[in-house]
Amino acid sequence: MNIFQLIKNNVPNSITCMNLMAGTLAVIAAFHCFNPWWWGLQGYQVAFIMIALAALFDFLDGLAARLLHAVSPLGKELDSLCDLVSFGLAPAMILFGMMWQALDGSLLCYATLLIPVCGALRLAKFNISTDQSTTFTGLPIPANAIFWIGFTAFYAQQGNALPAWVVIVAIVVVSWLMISPLRMFSLKLHGFSLREAWRQLLLVVAFVAFVIIAGLPGLAWGILFYVVLSACTKS
Repeated sequence: MNIFQLIKNNVPNSITCMNLMAGTLAVIAAFHCFNPWWWGLQGYQVAFIMIALAALFDFLDGLAARLLHAVSPLGKELDSLCDLVSFGLAPAMILFGMMWQALDGSLLCYATLLIPVCGALRLAKFNISTDQSTTFTGLPIPANAIFWIGFTAFYAQQGNALPAWVVIVAIVVVSWLMISPLRMFSLKLHGFSLREAWRQLLLVVAFVAFVIIAGLPGLAWGILFYVVLSACTKS
C-alpha cells in the first residue's frame, strides 16, 4: 500500500477522532455545568456546542469514507466507540450535573448512568446487525443526544425545578427506547420522491416548528415526534 492510499484510508478515521475529541470536551464542559466557562457561556451550553460539533464530524466521516471509498471494519468500530462518548456519555454527564445541583447530590443522580449503558448496548446491537441500513431497531444514539440537549435545556430554563420523578421516568423511557425492538425509519434519504421520503420531510418540518415555538427544548419534542411517527407508520 503506497503512502497516498494509506493517507486516503485514514482521512475518515481522523475525522471520527475529531468526533471523539468534541465529545470529550463536552464531558469536561458538563463538569462545569452552571459555571461560566468558554466565551462567557455556562458549561452545559458549551457542552451543547461540542455535541453539535461531534454530530457534524459524525456526518462528515461517513461522507468522507464514501467519497474516498475508504469504508472499513476498523472505521465502523471506531465510529461506534466515539459515538458512545459523544452521544451517550456526554449528554448523561450534562444531566448528571444538573441533577446533582437540583437534588443536592442525591443517589438518584446516578440513574443517568443508564443512558451510556443502554447507548453501548444499542451500538453493539447495531454493529452485529445486518438489517439496519434503511430502518433502525431502537432509537439511534445520536437521536438520544438530541433529546437530552432539548430536555436539559428545558431543565435549565425551569431552574432545575422539575420533579425528580419526571427526570427519572425520562431517563428510563429514553434509555429503553435505545434497546427496544421498535422499528424506526432512517433519517437518510434513499430516494427523492415524496412517496419514499415523506416521513423524513415531515420530521424536518416538525423539528423546525418545534424549535421556532419552544427554542432548544423543541429538540426533545422533535425526537418524541420521531418515535411516534415511526411507531405509527410502516417501516
